[in-house]
Amino acid sequence: MSLSSVRERADRLRAVPLEAVLLRSGATRDRTDKAKWHTARGVISVTGAKFMNWNRNVGGGGAIDLAMHLGGLRFKEALEWLSWHFPVHEPSDARQIPPRPLNLPPREDRKLLEVRRYLYDHRRLPAALLEPLIAGGSLYADRRGNAVFLLLGTEGEPVGAEIRGTTSTPWCGTAPGSRKDLGYFSIPVAEPTNIILCESAIDAVSCLALNDGTLCISTAGARPNPLWLESLLQRRKPVSCGFDADPTGDEMACAMIETHPTVTRLRPPLKDWNEVLKGRL
Repeated sequence: MSLSSVRERADRLRAVPLEAVLLRSGATRDRTDKAKWHTARGVISVTGAKFMNWNRNVGGGGAIDLAMHLGGLRFKEALEWLSWHFPVHEPSDARQIPPRPLNLPPREDRKLLEVRRYLYDHRRLPAALLEPLIAGGSLYADRRGNAVFLLLGTEGEPVGAEIRGTTSTPWCGTAPGSRKDLGYFSIPVAEPTNIILCESAIDAVSCLALNDGTLCISTAGARPNPLWLESLLQRRKPVSCGFDADPTGDEMACAMIETHPTVTRLRPPLKDWNEVLKGRL
């Protein structure tokens, strides 16, 4: 990606409303002061595109600065996080940018205990669904203790990966060079009755735990028209868009249904499918 493309991408993502970034980060708005937000990093006040953390005496401007501050992220990680959660702010000609070579993070089995602890204890995902993925190599730990979920192409070859932080830092993104239009993450289901599209691998696993016999697929971010969706619809199985129950999820679901009218909206009763799963345990 050229320097000008990086700058254009950063300018677009920097313009994401700060309130949307705060909501996606799990912050809550103060009941008496609409400009004040309560976050894991302290109380933050927002004025237009500016923010100020009064607890830490740190401020900044724009969505990139805020994402870096809330998640303790580096610049590139903040871009990836924003791109994941706010795809509508990506350039419309993003598919025309020449792809980078896929660079999957090396696996580090010594960190697998951390990943298991996060997925089983914090996310409450069933071991019966994840252990076969770990044994087959489509889920592994990297040297930073991140959970890596492989995106697989039509021939079962890796075309990318979702990467999920397992610490208190709420980070998620994709491996450099991931081709999200060439494949996706899912757990194979023999003769599924229906298909549900989710925003992340963790949501896809959670959704399957809640809907036995369903093919639950991650779109690796709320994306309205992945290239593989058309061939998926040709399976003649009911397809539902199960994106998060928030403004971004609703907007992307509406855009998907506009393009593919046979897709129906399946809104999680809580924020996302993982929250629903944890609420039932």
